[in-house]
Amino acid sequence: MKRLLLVFSIAALVSPSMFAQAPPGWKLRVDRSRSAEDPDNRPDIKLAATAQGFRVTTGPAATLWNPANAAAGDYSVKATFTLLRPSSHVNYYGLVFGGASLDGPAQAYTYFVVAQDGTYLIRHREGEAVRDVARMPHAAVKRPDANGSSANALEVRVSGGTISYVVNGVVVQTTPRADLTAKTDGLVGVRINHVLDVSVEGFALQKKQ
Repeated sequence: MKRLLLVFSIAALVSPSMFAQAPPGWKLRVDRSRSAEDPDNRPDIKLAATAQGFRVTTGPAATLWNPANAAAGDYSVKATFTLLRPSSHVNYYGLVFGGASLDGPAQAYTYFVVAQDGTYLIRHREGEAVRDVARMPHAAVKRPDANGSSANALEVRVSGGTISYVVNGVVVQTTPRADLTAKTDGLVGVRINHVLDVSVEGFALQKKQ
């Protein structure tokens, strides 16, 4: 596949033209950091198509999704995320599920993400408000090797009354579905926080019959 490099300008923060430049069929939402202690450092986002997915190099954080990837009932969503080089500080990347109104001010979703320090985070967002469901270190989360790279296969399994969060084949957390105040039905996608260089491959949504 011919490699395609796309550079985005922050001037078009959440415009339709910016969405149109995401990988085919996908939309992109940009969220800038508002914390002086956790700066974006760069004003742009770069996307490069790869044979198995796409590479995201962020200044500001980005959420990407394909409107065709909507799930209801029981399902699983997974992808392999390769951190190509360490960030200047701890930043998270991974899966989004239960998404609604992702391109508007009432955005809502839950995300399951990992970081280079070996921790995972489950967090719910509604508008500008965020609430941590769980955040802790786990041996299943691979840290960068001597070359500064690490690959983590993430999966969220929604089945019956349970949500299972999986890293590299290991269930690191299970929560009762009823305990998640957000709905699990909705859009699925990925989130790459700011100042990261991450390859996303093998993204797949499997709906259960």
